[in-house]
Amino acid sequence: MSIRTRRFLNDPARAVAEMLEGYASAHAGIVSLKNGMVVRTVPKAEGKVGLVIGNGSGHEPAMIGWVGEGLFDVNVAGPIFSSPGPAAILAGIEAADRGGGVILLVSSHAGDIMNAELAIDEAEDAGIDGVEMVVLYDDVASAPKDRITERRGGAGLFFVWKTVGAAAERGDSLEACAAVARMVRDRTRSLSAATGTVAHPVSGQPLGDPEDTTLSVGMGVHGEPGHRLGDDVRADEIASLMIDRLANDADLPSGSQVGLLLNNAGSLTLMELSVLYRGARAALERRGIEAVRSWMGPYATTLDMAGFSFAICHMNAELLELYDRPARGAGFTMAGR
Repeated sequence: MSIRTRRFLNDPARAVAEMLEGYASAHAGIVSLKNGMVVRTVPKAEGKVGLVIGNGSGHEPAMIGWVGEGLFDVNVAGPIFSSPGPAAILAGIEAADRGGGVILLVSSHAGDIMNAELAIDEAEDAGIDGVEMVVLYDDVASAPKDRITERRGGAGLFFVWKTVGAAAERGDSLEACAAVARMVRDRTRSLSAATGTVAHPVSGQPLGDPEDTTLSVGMGVHGEPGHRLGDDVRADEIASLMIDRLANDADLPSGSQVGLLLNNAGSLTLMELSVLYRGARAALERRGIEAVRSWMGPYATTLDMAGFSFAICHMNAELLELYDRPARGAGFTMAGR
């Protein structure tokens, strides 16, 4: 299996900086570039909770596309697949502070957590109070349920981003916003599948074995290996296997309502996604579970990986109300209901 190593870049070492510059310029009415960070062009009102997320690049439109009204205030983008450093995260906290406290959302990866903790220590030393860190995880393949806090962050973080963004926008307190983030995290599960690998844009080296075309379930967002399936497995079987695993892990009884996300890891076609979504919907219906909200598309990619993720979030009335509030980011827009 050939992988794409030639990319439309200038200097690969400047790819992230030039990406941010171009993206902010293309969406100037929504986001701006400030000291290398993506920020809201129109800040939220004073006194509201600010939301910051720092992450490695290579997963676009996450997280640069999630800055805007009803979403994040600041995204601190690091190098490809690497967390931004503490100083950059501290600058993001300062930029997001509107006087109501700041929530720093951190995907559960060792480097991200370490740098976020160092940034919060530096914020305290600088006299900045009211910074709350919430560590997010959802990938069921990365750790067993009895070690759930060791799981990685995956595409299911979509649900946290949307709901906590809505809570902060409507004026909820720091404590209330943090509680929403943790509640949604604990009600969310995700699982990925992919075939083949991708090449790192800077080094040009593949993240995995380019000769291995086996479908793997449980792939990580940085190309971590998963459990291999046979070459003859069909889309409905894959979707059913993955949905059953998610629903079992979440202990979802018949009659539950969920949000269903099908995330394109980079290069799947709309045809493939639609067939997979059909299979997932049928698998939920067989269990008596209703998908009350659905999204399908490239929300958190791994460059141009040939893969996808399913994520489910166990919904209730409170979360549906937050989920349905309007949002306007360059990579995600919702008119509201």
